[in-house]
Amino acid sequence: MTNPREYPPPLEQPFVKHLIELRDRLLRVVLAITLIFLGLFPFANDLYHFLAEPLLRHMPAGTSMIATEVASPFLTPFKLSLVTAMFIAVPYMLYQAWAFIAPGLYQRERKLVLPLLLSSTVLFYAGMAFAYFVVFPLVFGFLTGVAPEGVEVMTDISRYLDFVLKMFFAFGLAFEVPIATILVVWSGMTSADALAQKRPYIIVGAFVFGMLLTPPDVISQTLLAVPMWLLFELGLVFSRWYTREHEDEEGQGADSGIAAGPAPAAAAASTATAAAPGRDDDEVFEDSNESGHAEYEPLSEEEMDAELDRIEAEEAAEAAEGSAEGAAGAGDAATETQENDTDPDGSEEKKQ
Repeated sequence: MTNPREYPPPLEQPFVKHLIELRDRLLRVVLAITLIFLGLFPFANDLYHFLAEPLLRHMPAGTSMIATEVASPFLTPFKLSLVTAMFIAVPYMLYQAWAFIAPGLYQRERKLVLPLLLSSTVLFYAGMAFAYFVVFPLVFGFLTGVAPEGVEVMTDISRYLDFVLKMFFAFGLAFEVPIATILVVWSGMTSADALAQKRPYIIVGAFVFGMLLTPPDVISQTLLAVPMWLLFELGLVFSRWYTREHEDEEGQGADSGIAAGPAPAAAAASTATAAAPGRDDDEVFEDSNESGHAEYEPLSEEEMDAELDRIEAEEAAEAAEGSAEGAAGAGDAATETQENDTDPDGSEEKKQ
């Protein structure tokens, strides 16, 4: 098992450099969103017509959507183009976030975080697609069909956009349930078995979440709660797989560390010390990430107990050695005192 103390401490960048890098990446994200927005704005009206298609398909004949505000015909497509540009730029935004935090992660953490980032993006888009192609036709068909007699359904374009964006966000967030489940189990906050035992409460929570984020109708609430429950079950399956893989890696690391013993570590440390004056740290130490940190593997309980026993034994040996040296020093002092206090008669006899 790799011991981080065998490696020299990494050179840390000043805090200001991290802020400068964060600023540069945020500027790149803003630039990407701006470029996408400039490409979409000429087609803003077409985008809005595509977005309103599920409602227009179920509106009564001879009716249409309306604009109740003066600037709505311009601002509403403008807002839609900007939000669409942000949705399209989500992979690039996540890439910039990944590039910012990746140098500070170990190799094992990278193997976990990168698939989660990719899958979270796909799941968010899948939630939006599910809302557009499945939920919207059913909800709008129900809402327009229950309108009282003599009432013409004429939806405002800005209100419709706000409603649609809210539904997109709700379903996109709901489809992130597997990612949240995996992170909670992997972080050690709970276990997959404990979450499985709380399944009834989670199902009730899914329906409460659907009630808060969807219109006051049973169809949209059910269409949000049921996928959340199914995705929770999928997250439990993957969380068990992630946990099992993590435990296997820890077991292999512990076995290799016990088999190797302290001799290879001492040899590596002495080799690194001898080579340090003439070689760069990067040439001597092979770290597992770009920040200079070694791959860290936590000690198991048995290894921790053995390490504590070893430290206690060393401290006891040092204390015993100190006591022995103190006793020997006291004996020498007593002998010297006796020699100085010799009988005067004996001294005179020696002189004669």
